[in-house]
Amino acid sequence: MNSKINIGIIGAAGYTGGELLRILIHHPHVAITFAHSKSQAGKPVYATHTDLLGDTDLHFSGESTQELLQLTNLNAIFLCSGHGESQKFLAQHDLPAGLKVIDLSTDFRDESGEFVYGLPELQRDRIIEADRIANPGCFATSIELALLPLAQSQQLTSDVHISAITGSTGAGQALSPTTHFSWRNNNMSIYKAFTHQHLKEIRMSWTLLHPGFDGAIHFVPYRGDFTRGIMANVYTPYSGTLEEAKAMYQHYYAQHPFTHVSEAPIDLKQVVNTNKCLLHLDVHQGQLLVTSIIDNLTKGASGQAVQNMNLLFGLPEDAGLRLKAPSF
Repeated sequence: MNSKINIGIIGAAGYTGGELLRILIHHPHVAITFAHSKSQAGKPVYATHTDLLGDTDLHFSGESTQELLQLTNLNAIFLCSGHGESQKFLAQHDLPAGLKVIDLSTDFRDESGEFVYGLPELQRDRIIEADRIANPGCFATSIELALLPLAQSQQLTSDVHISAITGSTGAGQALSPTTHFSWRNNNMSIYKAFTHQHLKEIRMSWTLLHPGFDGAIHFVPYRGDFTRGIMANVYTPYSGTLEEAKAMYQHYYAQHPFTHVSEAPIDLKQVVNTNKCLLHLDVHQGQLLVTSIIDNLTKGASGQAVQNMNLLFGLPEDAGLRLKAPSF
């Protein structure tokens, strides 16, 4: 692609907006037309996202978003405002013809309206042809990727049990008692056990491949005392061998650049700051255990949003997303 993709970001001062800026500033095929923020209007982007000092002189736009949308040659917008805000935004604004929309909220993950659920490992072909993408949730991404191959092989035949932990950035940037450092540090807790909002999209994804799946999904999420990353341990009855399971998973993900099966046990530092999902398999007493790890802000949010953008515009799926993990 010769010309740049002109993009705008709504809600650019939060965690997901900041991650998009970090990725897209260095994306070889993107020009950031505006980064909109009501709370930070007029300020340099690096005044809020302080690590971007020296990387960009971009300022947050605060003017009418309708005026921003009419800017010449705007090709795509990312919606990074709070849940419920995307529906309001689209109802209140007249979008230019041909403008692609990638929404990072929960508002359209049921594929309502024109939105396609943007998990590339599940429905890349539909994403390529879409105009509006509902970016998956962070827990949902990690958990869905753990069992997509089993669902495709029609072996998702019973209840699924999930224990998963996420870092503090998964709760967003606004302060609350459970995100305060003094509470979170050296601490853990369970929240929304069996009722988490991502359960609906998890079931939807698995049933797209295995329509007969009607087992219960028992999901217990944990808050961790670290900032970034998700580790999900997912297990369900399985009648095959470990070697058969590995072959199934390696075949399913062979053409997907970011999801990989590891022979060795995995840890979060392998994926933090990257767009990768790593999976490790084990079979024990008739149960397939899949450990799945991602960075909640990249593969679980902004990185996957850029992956979807690449697909929408016919770019290499990994463009701008070969990011380095901290390792140690």
